[in-house]
Amino acid sequence: MHIEFVYRETWLHRVNPTLKLALSLALFGFALVTHNPSVMLNVTAVTFIVFAAFSGHPAKRLALYASPALLLFISSSTSMIFYGKGETTWLEWGIVHVTKESFFRGVQVGLKSLCFAFVGLTFALTTRPVLLFYSLMRQCRLPPKYAYSLMAAMRLIPIMIEELQTLRHALAVRGVAHERGFRGLYRKLRSYAVPMLAQSIRRAQRIAVAMEAKRFADTGRRTYFYEVGFGPVDAMFVAGAIVLYIAAYAAGISLPYVDVTDVR
Repeated sequence: MHIEFVYRETWLHRVNPTLKLALSLALFGFALVTHNPSVMLNVTAVTFIVFAAFSGHPAKRLALYASPALLLFISSSTSMIFYGKGETTWLEWGIVHVTKESFFRGVQVGLKSLCFAFVGLTFALTTRPVLLFYSLMRQCRLPPKYAYSLMAAMRLIPIMIEELQTLRHALAVRGVAHERGFRGLYRKLRSYAVPMLAQSIRRAQRIAVAMEAKRFADTGRRTYFYEVGFGPVDAMFVAGAIVLYIAAYAAGISLPYVDVTDVR
């Protein structure tokens, strides 16, 4: 089972994966401690622009990827808006109590969820998993036995999905019918779980023997197929990120969109 999407490679794809991951985590921390709605709106807008302009994927695919984030924004913000607490009441109807404080607090929570989603999607769409693990081995000194084990596990996921589909088709061809109720559910799970577990054990044993034969348990110096380092595009990425987010923060402080500066 091999699924591959056609996309346009941008400069963001050439950024060192470890550096990209570190800046993404730093942005997560910055968003967590930001309580100004104007600043958070600017930061979310910047992350959305980077996601839409430099991910290299078509607009329809990006809209599909971003749709769960929009649902998360609506659900997280409305739950805080409708049932929050505050002093300035805007609407009160039954259990619904909308105040000025709860409205901006809900919008702030929704914007944070959108920011997290756009940053995570940008990182996922512009980073090859193989290069990420190679970068972690080179720049973060991650032991190769762990990195290659994680890469093997990622490669096994589509194989297991394909085997599950094959097993389901085989049971359908053989005319295996399952009972309804709890007993039928138990038998259905057992008919799928036992073959999948046996195949997983055999596959894991083969991978372990192969890694041991390649001396992955040896802690000595190794050679790498991919050489992942730093270059001018990494410096441009760091400088651009610092300038954009400082500008977003300064604009939110000096030119606020609302009179609320702290939603806590």
